Amino acid sequence: MASYTKAAQQWATFARAWYLIDGKMQPPGKLAAVGVIRLQGTHKPVYHALSDCGDHVVIINTRHIAFSGNKWEQKVYSSHTGYPGGLKQVTATQLHLKDPTAIVKLAIYRMLPKNLHRRTMMQRLHLFPEDVIPEDIRNNLVEELAQPRRIPKRLDEYTQEEIDAFPMLWTP
Repeated sequence: MASYTKAAQQWATFARAWYLIDGKMQPPGKLAAVGVIRLQGTHKPVYHALSDCGDHVVIINTRHIAFSGNKWEQKVYSSHTGYPGGLKQVTATQLHLKDPTAIVKLAIYRMLPKNLHRRTMMQRLHLFPEDVIPEDIRNNLVEELAQPRRIPKRLDEYTQEEIDAFPMLWTP
């Protein structure tokens, strides 16, 4: 009987959980920092660098990510074809218009450790440009992680009671 409970306990320890992150109005680097921890499994007490114990990460609303400053125009993503004169450079805006999930995918890919586990960890990353998730993935979700950065409320989202309770700084 004891071996059965140990086997069940070990299965539950190494089982892969599915986590949901909402990327609306979040910087890609902050999303990547939260996602990489779950993909690697460093949040688990049984983590070891040589074992593959990471979880699945689902990131929705990648179309609505936010950069600070002028990074949409100034941040450049480069790649090279390997041929002379084959340097390709695109801005963050151009890359985002072509593929809304590419910026978050590149941020996570570059933040993962550069070893043979990186490709298998990337297979457990699921990116969606909107909040529409396939039903089979939605059924597997275990927990929704908190957004890395708090989103301030817009002025039209305040109720009249909150507006009236706000202290008046200057009265005409």
